[in-house]
Amino acid sequence: MDTALPVSGPDPLALLPEAILLAGAIAALLTGAFVPRRALWTTRLIAAAALVASAAAAATALAEPARSVYGGSYTLDAGTGTVRIVVAIAALMVLALGGDEIAGTERESETCALILLAALGSVVLAGTSDLLVLAVAFLLASIPLYALIGLTRSKAAAEAALKTYLLGALTGISLLLGATLLYGLAGTTLYADLHQSLAGAPAPVLAVGAVGVLAGLLFKAGAVPAHFWVPDAAQGASVTGAAFATTVPKIGGLLAAFRLLESLPPTLAWPLLVGIVAAATMTLGNLAAYTQTDPRRLLGWSTVSQSGYLLMPVAVAQTAPLALPALLVYLTGYALSNLAAFAVVASCPDRADLAAYAGLSAARPWRAAALVTALLSLVGTPPTAVFLGKLTVFTAAWDGGLWWLTALAAANTVISLFYYLRWIGPAFRAASPATPGAGAFPAKPWASATAVAGAAALLAVGIGAGLVWAAVQGAPHA
Repeated sequence: MDTALPVSGPDPLALLPEAILLAGAIAALLTGAFVPRRALWTTRLIAAAALVASAAAAATALAEPARSVYGGSYTLDAGTGTVRIVVAIAALMVLALGGDEIAGTERESETCALILLAALGSVVLAGTSDLLVLAVAFLLASIPLYALIGLTRSKAAAEAALKTYLLGALTGISLLLGATLLYGLAGTTLYADLHQSLAGAPAPVLAVGAVGVLAGLLFKAGAVPAHFWVPDAAQGASVTGAAFATTVPKIGGLLAAFRLLESLPPTLAWPLLVGIVAAATMTLGNLAAYTQTDPRRLLGWSTVSQSGYLLMPVAVAQTAPLALPALLVYLTGYALSNLAAFAVVASCPDRADLAAYAGLSAARPWRAAALVTALLSLVGTPPTAVFLGKLTVFTAAWDGGLWWLTALAAANTVISLFYYLRWIGPAFRAASPATPGAGAFPAKPWASATAVAGAAALLAVGIGAGLVWAAVQGAPHA
């Protein structure tokens, strides 16, 4: 917990990865305002350079001991360091898979700037250990997201942006109200002091305050009951915006929820409450995905169900030592899997029906292989990265006493295989002239390369981390 970490004052260099993202966003936006459209590719280059530099700075900082800076309001530990790197890689993949879509468009610089700003908000969400900073990070992660979803000039994008904005505004107010109640009860906004200060607080008021804050974070995670925006954003936004919206906000929101629950006193049954939300999220997401024929909407509901699995280690944040590593491993695997799947969608922009993917394996075998790898990874099939993520998450939940949730999650995993196979099946069937949307599969080099690279990373992470996990489990314990 944060109370065990050394606390220091202002340290600008400690936030170098965040500062690089902010500087990159400003530079991309200003560059876009002064260069002609044919040279807007420079803004993508600036954004990519900022993401690479931020990830490099974050990787360097991982070697430093864990601590809290700025009076304990921001935590620098393995969790923050991992999220910094994963968010940077995920945003870089979004830029790459969207290269064919946004290149040369009039909104190219704005798209790059919004991606960097929303990524920055997600990173700050993950690192904050203060309720006031949490509120600011929520806004920073949300406002660019609304614009990114609605950047495409279409009715579907406008509807998705409006729905996301209204739900974000409602849950944002809930978060602010909850933070106010917790501050009123504890007399402090620092997480390090909440555990002791709230120990004797009235349980009903404490519950309202904590649930209010969690409601805002559930919106970022795309979990029940704040999930309604996810499938609409996945379908209505540009592929670039959809890939980002269903991946990056979840990373920061879930770690922020983990830190908050870790800091609250065990006055109420937090594991049961979050466990019920996790169960409802994974089950609803899977059931809703069953009937989807649009691959983007299917991925939208898929990401809702994935939020349920990701909430399992959050539920046992106070009771299972494996909870945080499990959450980080799963988040890494999920980000790679979801973005690899969206990269395949970006490489086939005219395919709005699962049946329209017929003939993909014959026309574009590498792309088909990437699709299979990404979707089977989302199921949790070995040796992919999500398999290890589910293994650690299930273990953490079981160790934390939520055996019933582990059993339900295992059943949901088996059930989810059906709707992923509904997409894989057509891709390996021969196309016919009667197939809806049938036609040649365009080259789309940026999206195709991202899909293949993402799939390769999934296998590399799954096999490499799996060997490490096996070695750790097999090592003698004192």
